Amino acid sequence: MSSFENNLKPYSRAIVKLMKNGTVYSSSSVWEDILYYQNDIQDYINVMGLELILRKDEGRAFLTQFEDSEGNTLGLISKRQMGFETSIVLVVLRQVLEEFDHNPTQVQSVEKFILHSGIKDELELFLPEKYNRVKLLKELDSYIYKIVDMGYLKVVNADPDPLYQIQRVIKDKVTLDILKEFKINLEEYV
Repeated sequence: MSSFENNLKPYSRAIVKLMKNGTVYSSSSVWEDILYYQNDIQDYINVMGLELILRKDEGRAFLTQFEDSEGNTLGLISKRQMGFETSIVLVVLRQVLEEFDHNPTQVQSVEKFILHSGIKDELELFLPEKYNRVKLLKELDSYIYKIVDMGYLKVVNADPDPLYQIQRVIKDKVTLDILKEFKINLEEYV
């Protein structure tokens, strides 16, 4: 028996998938392993300064880094730097998801879908009067593609007006506190 086989754990593939993909959804082949071996996985990744976050009700799991009192981590998961305009689009998407989750009249599924043109419409409603909208709307496509690459939007249909699914991981990356603070800062910025 090789060293590979001797050291392989029943949850090894789940850990690899979490580390490579960032987020694992309930449709994944390793979802049941994550649920069953949740404590073993947490024990294993603790030594790397990581924590398993499991959102069973939303059907997803992901890793975060432990931080010390000054916000330092071991640096295993890289933080992505994004521009101000990309942040605005991300905050707007988070706001749209929040409104969807708290709207009891929505007859859509548990997932929120939005058209490309819908993102533009929401941005125009979100931005303060004084904000320079021309540049943001002119380069909106590039900001949306960046957010797709980051995993916060999933392309469902690439028609002339693409349809996206807002990924629920956005709720963990853009919390309600961040959303509130960003709105205040945006008002002060303009």
